[in-house]
Order: sequence, then structure tokens, then C-alpha cells
Amino acid sequence: MADKIVVKAEKRDSRGKNEARRLRAAGMIPAVIYGGGGESVAVSASLADLAAVIRTDTGVNTVFSLDIDGVGANDVIFQDRQIDPVRGRLIHADLRRLVKGEKIEMTLPIHLVGEAKGMMEPGAVLSQALREIKVLVDPAKAPEFLELDVTNLEGGHSLHVSDLKADGGLEIHEDPETVVASIVTVSESELEPQLEAGAEPEVVGETPAEDGE
Repeated sequence: MADKIVVKAEKRDSRGKNEARRLRAAGMIPAVIYGGGGESVAVSASLADLAAVIRTDTGVNTVFSLDIDGVGANDVIFQDRQIDPVRGRLIHADLRRLVKGEKIEMTLPIHLVGEAKGMMEPGAVLSQALREIKVLVDPAKAPEFLELDVTNLEGGHSLHVSDLKADGGLEIHEDPETVVASIVTVSESELEPQLEAGAEPEVVGETPAEDGE
């Protein structure tokens, strides 16, 4: 198991736009840590360190240690974050303090696995309607993603949230009948206008890359 990431932070007493601008100019960003039965604490931390957490395989679902100078270390996870719409950089973070064994709401991606039977039919397209899902889980036991096996999926049929496997005490609160993936048939006449316009077919399972923080 990889060593837990440790991010250094400092308490901040002043707030406001001017203070936030000063911190960002120095390569830091304002953040707030709360939850876990403790009081909320305003801190500042290195943009580079927090961006490195987000770039890990588990991204914003990564549990890491926030070591606040003069206060101590807490296990935390990203609860929310603000991104500069122009520069694509992280500019503020809300961090949730974790208590061992506590379940919290997290958003996990859904990965389709296997070769669907229905794809053998002419004009068949595998459509993924739901690419991520909110779950209640202990972050220490959270998987990187949920898998959905589409091997036996045939044309005209669908797989639903109820077909997802929830292991390790993970709870899914989405409607069980929500469609995750289905095989649809597209006729050549429907495809021709797209091909003539130079449109590229969507690759199922890919999601747009988030602007680098």
C-alpha cells in the first residue's frame, strides 16, 4: 500500500478577497477543513501539493493527511473545490475531516467491462447513459470505480443501477431502475449525416479531461 500523502497547512486568521489574492500570488490557496465532530478551521495550503492529490488515480476521492502547523494532522478528503474558469486552476478547497469508520457521500465513476453480445448485430452501438454515481461509503474502503459487466447485454436491452455490485459496505442510493448502459441500433441513414459532417463517434467510457488544477 502506498504511503499516505501528507500536505502541510497553516491556520489563517484573516479572510476576504484581498487575503485570497495574496495567498494565490504566493502559490498558496485558502481552504476550510470541517466535519468529524470538530470545529471548522480556515487554513492555507500549497496549490502544488493539493493539485498533486487531485492528479492521483483516486483524484478528489483520495484520503490524505492535512498537517496544520500548531494544530496537528487530520485525515481529510475533498468535499468541494472551486476552479478558476479562465486559468483552470484550483482556487479554493473545502476539506472534510474524517472519523475512522464513518461513511460519507462520494461520487465514483462507472466503468463498463466485457464485450457485449449485442454488439455483433449490424448498426449496434453501446450507449452509456450513467458515467458516475453517488454512493455512501467509508473512504478508506472506497474503490476507485464501480464496474458493470456488459458481456451478456443484447440489443434492445439495458443494464441498470441494480446491476452494479456494491461491496465492502458501499451503499448506492440512486434509483435501482436508472439505466446505466444499453445497446441501441443506429441505421446507416442516421450515421451518414454525421460522417459527412466529419463528426467523430463517441467512445464509450471516456470522459472529458478536467482542466488541470
